[in-house]
Amino acid sequence: MLQESYGHRPFYFCRLVNGELEELLPVMEVSSPWTGRRGVSLPFTDFCGLLRTRDVDGARLHNMALEKGPERNWRYLECRTRRHEWPGSSPALVFYGHSIALDRGRQTLFNGFKSATQRNVRRAEASGLQIAFDNSQESMRDFYWLHNLTRRRHGVPPQGFRFFEYIRRHVLEPGHGFIVTVRTGKLPVAAAVYFCHGRQAIFKFGASNYAFQHLRPNNLVMWEAIKRLAADGFTSLHLGRTSLANEGLRRYKLAFGAREEKIEYCRYDFLKRAFTGASRPAGETSSRVFHWLPLPLLRLAGRLLYSHLC
Repeated sequence: MLQESYGHRPFYFCRLVNGELEELLPVMEVSSPWTGRRGVSLPFTDFCGLLRTRDVDGARLHNMALEKGPERNWRYLECRTRRHEWPGSSPALVFYGHSIALDRGRQTLFNGFKSATQRNVRRAEASGLQIAFDNSQESMRDFYWLHNLTRRRHGVPPQGFRFFEYIRRHVLEPGHGFIVTVRTGKLPVAAAVYFCHGRQAIFKFGASNYAFQHLRPNNLVMWEAIKRLAADGFTSLHLGRTSLANEGLRRYKLAFGAREEKIEYCRYDFLKRAFTGASRPAGETSSRVFHWLPLPLLRLAGRLLYSHLC
């Protein structure tokens, strides 16, 4: 999906035992005339730990990636793994992460919500909103329309529709996720995209029409997804990364009874030959200009920008 959306070149650093794949570090080469060439594991991903069949030392694969960097003329290698998986590394960026344990029963899950969140869910349920789960292109277009409204409200351009269509085609259609849409009548007012793997799920994208915020559709989206995932035997739902400065989003996630952790990104600078920090993740800079742009121009800005970001 990343390769087709933005032309990133994949590199897979592998450990094989008797011909069987036992450990893998996926890296995408992001190349831009403006932002340079670098290796990232993985672009537009909240976190990406080593993929492995058992707990082994991850130093070998990270060292392989470090050896590839000068050969490919990378400015840096950024890995969004747990820091202990990359021995000797230090964090360049830190976020909050939140996860909900789903194997507790529906009523126990609901009782774990903050009282205000419980009231918001009940208000949404009583408002006559309709819920739909599917992976259709129509639902993805509804989500994308809401995504555009949300990104403009936040002063950030949206990624192009092609990015989300490839997500639908390569992730959702094969059964690795779904779209939840809340409508009032035929009008979509909130939607979210969830990814699934094994018995774990992640809340990847959420969007809504702020004009209908009084109906609390975002709370209903999350509650309906939690119920569906728990009923289908999933054991955990991760709510993605949250900026340390975004206290409102942090409170929203904690209000669903989530457990908080820290997500750390580590970056090795090949010119300095050292682990370095970063001011903020690419693509998270907001602007009042984007806030006032018409949606067609906002989408154009996203198409032009995101191929250079990660």
